[in-house]
Amino acid sequence: MYRLGWDERNGGNISLLLEEAEVADYLDPGTVIRHIPLMGVKEVDLDLSTLEGRIFLVTGTGKYFKNVLLDPETNLGIVRIAKGGKGVDLLWGFKDGGRPTSEFPAHMMSHAARLSVDLENRVVMHSHPTNLLAMNFVHELDEKSFTKDLWKMCTECVVVFPDGVGILPWMLCGTTEIGKATAKKMEEFRLVVWALHGVYAAGKSLDETFGLVETVEKAAKIYMLALGHPRVNELTDENMRELCDLFAVAPKSGYLED
Repeated sequence: MYRLGWDERNGGNISLLLEEAEVADYLDPGTVIRHIPLMGVKEVDLDLSTLEGRIFLVTGTGKYFKNVLLDPETNLGIVRIAKGGKGVDLLWGFKDGGRPTSEFPAHMMSHAARLSVDLENRVVMHSHPTNLLAMNFVHELDEKSFTKDLWKMCTECVVVFPDGVGILPWMLCGTTEIGKATAKKMEEFRLVVWALHGVYAAGKSLDETFGLVETVEKAAKIYMLALGHPRVNELTDENMRELCDLFAVAPKSGYLED
């Protein structure tokens, strides 16, 4: 993600839900290094009780993705949602005194929302894909038209993200408010655009979630390359319906003509 330019500097963050049996081979889940209160949120507005006791691998605040490979124990942490869901217990990592990404509450609210509709959801990924962001400036931020224009850019698109793309207006990041709004969208979409900022994506694995963002970003790149040129050819709604039938996926209701 850093190499592709989606996560410049310390931009972007990832969280991965882990089962206790997975981490037990590497650490003692009963040993807490330190407790970390959540930052940038009003505790009264935040309820992560449904995730109490769940364990996550998460990137650290202020950390650069390019450094994860060089020093994972400083740039990553394994944390467990503490009793009451108002903070986390550090089980491994953040050895320089660090803490989870400032977007951690938004991640956890999105995890809770996705788990309510898909028990296999394990990943929430935030990044700043270049072409998708550029598209924010030249395309109306309407979910149906935005999604359909992305679907039309490449044959695989409607198959990879048939549920479409959710969109939020610009909001202050790192707050409970944007976390709640994102979580609400995550009940319906696996990918949510934060207008003029980036995207939140969710999936069952790191590969699947990365592939979702990768496909949407490729579609946005084609859209931006074609922008301003006369469009001679285009995928039709009928073409996309045929694709959905072939791959047994259901396109977002009401988005394609009958």
